[in-house]
Amino acid sequence: MRSDRGQSAPLGLKAAAACGLLFLHLPILLIFVYAFTTEEKSFVWPPPGLTTQWFAVTWNRPDVWQALSLSVRVAAISTAIALILGTLCSAAVSRTRFFGRETISLLVILPIALPGIITGIALRSAFSLADIPFSFWTIVLGHATFCVVVVYNNAVARFRRTSGSMIEASMDLGADGFQTFRHVVLPNIATALLAGGMLAFALSFDEVIVTTFTAGQQQTLPIWMLEELIRPRQRPVTNVVAMVVVLVTLLPILAAYYLTRDGDQIAGSGK
Repeated sequence: MRSDRGQSAPLGLKAAAACGLLFLHLPILLIFVYAFTTEEKSFVWPPPGLTTQWFAVTWNRPDVWQALSLSVRVAAISTAIALILGTLCSAAVSRTRFFGRETISLLVILPIALPGIITGIALRSAFSLADIPFSFWTIVLGHATFCVVVVYNNAVARFRRTSGSMIEASMDLGADGFQTFRHVVLPNIATALLAGGMLAFALSFDEVIVTTFTAGQQQTLPIWMLEELIRPRQRPVTNVVAMVVVLVTLLPILAAYYLTRDGDQIAGSGK
């Protein structure tokens, strides 16, 4: 049978793919262009001129650094919580059989399937009923609800592809549970956890809807950007920050992709 790999795609298909890519990425490219415009109060196309002054202006604005610091701290702690809970959940679901296992798996995944506004309203109602004041930790709890799902999905898939005979062999050779996890399980799931953690960090860093309901008067970077867009002054500053957010979000996603693209080659998977 002749392979189709060497055949070129039809011209129409190439044009359709190009149009799709432009539709997806042209708005992002416009953000990069407007970060260098000399016009500071409106979005004029084409830009009347290009300048790098807005990078210095952004660097010297303390409100940008405060919002950035809050977003990084929230994303880091939410990711740490997600790594712990997501790994434990995925290990329990994939390595053991018990009544209600599929129901628990569905409940773990449910927060990322629900609209963000539903999750935000539910969390806000729960915090109000429990008399919990809005703070840094309410944002972290809100973000952890969907970050756990990202880590869980990556880890449970890797657990299911890891051969159980390796764990049994380790225990037969005298290793205890911790030694087996450290020397056998963790090396096999490490890249999946790293990829899940990176994706969770990226999702938390640019989350808006849940943050709106759980932040109170605090401003993460995306919330700061939304409020800055309402103001007519120094709009290029918002575009500079948006460009940074795109890069910060893109790099973990690319790293996660390259770490997991060969995930089917797990030690002992064929035994």
